[in-house]
Amino acid sequence: MVGVPLVKVSLDVTAVPSSPAGAGRYAVELAAALARRDDPSLVLVARRDDALRWQRLAGTRADVVASSPSPRPLRLAWEQIALPALLRRMRPDVHHGPHYTMPERARMPVVVTIHDCTFFDHPEWHEPAKVRFFRRAIRVAASRASALVCVSETTARQLEAVCHVTAPVVIAPHGVDHLHFSPDPLDPDADAAALRRLGIDPEARFVLFVGTVEPRKDVATLVRAFSVLADAERDVRLVLAGRRGWGTRPVDEALAATRHRDRITWTGYVPDDAVPALLRRASVVAYPSLAEGYGLPALEALACGAPLVTTSGTAMAELAGEAATLVTPGDREGLADTLAMVLRGAGGSEARRRREAGIARAATLTWEASAARHVEAYRIAAGA
Repeated sequence: MVGVPLVKVSLDVTAVPSSPAGAGRYAVELAAALARRDDPSLVLVARRDDALRWQRLAGTRADVVASSPSPRPLRLAWEQIALPALLRRMRPDVHHGPHYTMPERARMPVVVTIHDCTFFDHPEWHEPAKVRFFRRAIRVAASRASALVCVSETTARQLEAVCHVTAPVVIAPHGVDHLHFSPDPLDPDADAAALRRLGIDPEARFVLFVGTVEPRKDVATLVRAFSVLADAERDVRLVLAGRRGWGTRPVDEALAATRHRDRITWTGYVPDDAVPALLRRASVVAYPSLAEGYGLPALEALACGAPLVTTSGTAMAELAGEAATLVTPGDREGLADTLAMVLRGAGGSEARRRREAGIARAATLTWEASAARHVEAYRIAAGA
């Protein structure tokens, strides 16, 4: 940009796992989108054993400094002890911690991303050690960061409710890769083949959940709702597409109790290239999460033109607008009735209206737009 000084930003990607989901996907997509821009000047701070992935992602558009140890306890200690000294040598204008935490002794402006605040209002959804750690990290960021990024208005409101926030807050919604997630496949046969590899009949009607199975996703309620639905809709299946997280006992119990276990497929982790195929072929996508900071799978469903059922009063309802059909969180009977209504209305005028609204809504949410909002936060932090 003519006349605007270039901002040098270091982005901490040390917490991103090899098969990222959720906040890890956000960090990957953000790094790629920032690397495609002329500004900022980008440095990716990575784990010592993970440099190649980030070099491939960014190419010559960003520098990669691979300095962090890999084991999580050592990496968290490294962030507080060694990273400040590394940043002094690198001399970025701004450092960005994309996952709640920041190097507290850093001498330059720091931006921190807050994804959600459920560590405060729903600690039972998380492992106890993580609750203690992230509550403190969020409070530190709210009071000491130079700017905060919140991924939705919902998260920003929750943050103000649970913390004393002194930093400027920038809302930067996630985006979606529209070349990857689109209503029309480049190769319909490839979509069918991807489903067959997962053990799913591509011609079958199925309700789809995509995401890591953990307490906040409320997959147990979805399984119980499907048990009600399956009595009337005898050809419909349920597909749970996601890895097993922590706290899955309620899901296991719901699966053990259902009379329709033979019509439920739990695929485990799904490769990135198979997710759009699942979304395009699903009769309805159910994302019944009790709360999310954003709910990226819901946006990806809309981008693929899939009918979406999600929960009211959440970030998913915020991002979907009129495109989604909403149900009260935790309401088994309501979820079963809503899924049945959407299935029976497939092909009708209301279904077409919601589909068109979803595709139009998703078109406005790109990773390029998200990266632009992040650059605004960097400039606020740097005083540029």
